[in-house]
Amino acid sequence: MTSTFTTPPPPQGRAAEPPAVVATEVSKVYGSGDAAVHALRGVSVGFARGAFTAIMGPSGSGKSTLMHCLAGLDTVSGGRVMLGDAELTGMNDKQLTLLRRDRIGFVFQAFNLLPTLTAEQNILLPLELAGRKLHRQWFDQVIDVVGLRDRLGHRPSELSGGQQQRVACARALVAQPEVIFADEPTGNLDSRSGAEVLGFLRASVREMGQTIVMVTHDPVAASYADRVVFLRDGQIVTELYQPTPDTVLDRLKALGA
Repeated sequence: MTSTFTTPPPPQGRAAEPPAVVATEVSKVYGSGDAAVHALRGVSVGFARGAFTAIMGPSGSGKSTLMHCLAGLDTVSGGRVMLGDAELTGMNDKQLTLLRRDRIGFVFQAFNLLPTLTAEQNILLPLELAGRKLHRQWFDQVIDVVGLRDRLGHRPSELSGGQQQRVACARALVAQPEVIFADEPTGNLDSRSGAEVLGFLRASVREMGQTIVMVTHDPVAASYADRVVFLRDGQIVTELYQPTPDTVLDRLKALGA
């Protein structure tokens, strides 16, 4: 059995735009024979441009596997993944590395900041490694949205956890990626710091038109999204628009999470 293709409806008064990322009949199998684990079972889903989408589900449902396949961090066993006009499933390692560098941003649970660099140097590092010129106006806009103007000269050890994660978010945004994939971005943060980071991600969608796909287990974090996609046993089973913590929690309970 395969999941029905799901993609959000366009806002009222606007024509539908092609999704930023599309998975079509994607399957992922680890191992073989009796030891095979079917992490994804024919998943078809689209993620709208300029929208914030959360992926949720019980432990082992395949949510992180789906994100890794969408982002080109893992290969699929079947089906295809499109990022705009690029088909990830036909790319070799070098092509995937370049695509991730030039078109995708990442925010992980671990902040992954270099301790010897300042916040500003950490933010600009991907551009320097790629040999790309800094767009100063965009950089200033990102810094103002994330609220780090007075922390740019500080090293990670001089920043709170929430500030470090906001540096990581700014680092992902400054390269102007087509999509940012966030994997449990508030998992290492207290509730106040987590709310700061989620508010920033929400603002980057609202004010900067960023596309964000976030994996989370937290109903409060998911409530910042425009849409929540729920997985169970490697398949999409339902979705929710304009979520609240209560509606997300109710849906997770129904799934046995």
